[in-house]
Amino acid sequence: MNRHEITLDDIMDMGVYAHERKDRRRAITEMKKDRRVAIGPDATFYFENYDTMFHQIHEMLHIERGGVAQIKDELSAYNPLIPKGRELVATLMFEIDDGDRREKFLAGLGGVEDTISITIDDEIIKGVPEADVDRTSAAGKASSIQFLHFPFTDAQVEKFSRPDARTVLAIGHDKYPHMTVLTQAARQALAGDFD
Repeated sequence: MNRHEITLDDIMDMGVYAHERKDRRRAITEMKKDRRVAIGPDATFYFENYDTMFHQIHEMLHIERGGVAQIKDELSAYNPLIPKGRELVATLMFEIDDGDRREKFLAGLGGVEDTISITIDDEIIKGVPEADVDRTSAAGKASSIQFLHFPFTDAQVEKFSRPDARTVLAIGHDKYPHMTVLTQAARQALAGDFD
């Protein structure tokens, strides 16, 4: 059974974490390989789970050194990104190094968070943006980071887990219409997020 929440009791002692950090980072990097999906030239989906969020929280605590006072905020920020049994959760990042090009690109990308989907054979699962904050400004500028939930039915989970299921991840925005077929390795890794 997958874990769906990180609690205060799960937080490691920071001294122990610092000692184990190098090995933990190596292991999480290896695990993330099949959970990272590029789509088009500028977008990458990072599919999250308990382990990626456990790592992220500990990295934030290690780097920022906010102590016990910081833990509650990190749990509040990252627990919503752990899949809850019948969903996939992804962080979408538009990764453009050139600042001017990035500004122009994001200025025309408003509402992108409402155009993302996973299609399994002929069945479409619409991405649901994380409701913490608006990721598109009133002026129509999109954030370079989007958080998305993909809610699945039991039948869709079964279909997704079949080796022969054609699964397409797509962004349908007029300014960035790209899609990619998920590899078998990616689907296998993500299928483990379902209960």
